[in-house]
Amino acid sequence: MSDFFKGIPQVRYEGPDSTNEFAFRHYNPDELIMGKRMEDHLRFAVAYWHSFAWQGGDPFGGQTFERPWFGPTMADAKLKADVAFEMFDILNAPFFCFHDADARPEGATFAESLRNLEEITDHFAQKMETSRTRLLWGTANLFSHRRFMSGAATNPDPEVFAYAAATVKSCIDATHKLGGQNYVLWGGREGYETLLNTDLSREAEQAGAFLRMVVDYKHKIGFKGAILIEPKPQEPSKHQYDYDVATVYGFLKRFGLEGEVKVNIEQGHAILAGHSFEHELALAASLGLFGSIDMNRNDYQSGWDTDQFPDNVPEMARAYYEVLKAGGFTTGGTNFDAKIRRQSLDPADLILSHVGGMDVCARALKAAAALLQDGSLERARSDRYADWDRPANRQMLSASLETVAQRVLDETINPQPKSGRQERLENLWNRFV
Repeated sequence: MSDFFKGIPQVRYEGPDSTNEFAFRHYNPDELIMGKRMEDHLRFAVAYWHSFAWQGGDPFGGQTFERPWFGPTMADAKLKADVAFEMFDILNAPFFCFHDADARPEGATFAESLRNLEEITDHFAQKMETSRTRLLWGTANLFSHRRFMSGAATNPDPEVFAYAAATVKSCIDATHKLGGQNYVLWGGREGYETLLNTDLSREAEQAGAFLRMVVDYKHKIGFKGAILIEPKPQEPSKHQYDYDVATVYGFLKRFGLEGEVKVNIEQGHAILAGHSFEHELALAASLGLFGSIDMNRNDYQSGWDTDQFPDNVPEMARAYYEVLKAGGFTTGGTNFDAKIRRQSLDPADLILSHVGGMDVCARALKAAAALLQDGSLERARSDRYADWDRPANRQMLSASLETVAQRVLDETINPQPKSGRQERLENLWNRFV
């Protein structure tokens, strides 16, 4: 046991009237929502990288945090893991997520890095023996090291491609060994900054081949979890190949992988792509790609990914409404890909940020479930398209252009606009949130 969180009690549900800041007011794991426990709906996960590896830097300033595990040795890595599992226990967190580089020191060679990863994986396994926290997903950091400055799978250097493949294999192996329920491919630098030095066709071919290797290896080792791609626009590359859900779907269709891979959608990335979070979730569900979510928010006055904890219940309710409509999570969950502010120096800040985020998501889930069970919004949506259920109108979708044109003449069709009733539906929504 470390003393990093000394004096901080385990966080429990105490209800909306509690004045204890180390208590949940809305997140009651055992509360039934639509016949399912709240914990099983939300499936919260703590992000290892932001909570334990991030040192407090931003694009304009360096480290602000001082942690006893910030160091280059395996002893430091194991202390970091010990503190992480202490935090998981304080929060009673069901899951966590990690990159390889978050958890183990970088070696002088790939072989050394692999040994370090295998050692910390064994340490995680030992910690999990006495903790209820499981692994939601693992992933590989293919963006921080300078070797990946021109991408990983899409790199013009075949040796970088090979190094990235070896890294991903090691991370899938670690995820599989720890019983992870998904594996995420986070592109990071899979994109380009200028066409002057970029061959788009060649890089797409490389990315497709890389993903096929990952899928084939998943089946070879018997990994039952989902393979997920996390869409990410613009940052850090000027043109990301995995810009948004629609772009990822087009890529998967191009290489025949749409039945093998789903998406892990981040709120902050959706906003950077010019979409809303709920748009990306609804589109993923309609395309059969919905897998998991990264929960955070951006500062809407900043033009980059600030990864803040969620604090907007109405905004999150729209997201969870789409999650519920999609049937909820299967292997996926709600990963807090969020970090405390670089001025938030105290260990308590790390705990309370998660307490607040979990309460916001719980309130949002309850509001979304109430509206979905009420049925008014879905009835209004169905009514708007009801005329398409008439056989004559359905037949138009498989008819020829001239047949449909002739119908307009025969029936003297002269359509009049009908209200979309947006304000009424916004008022309905706001009654629940």
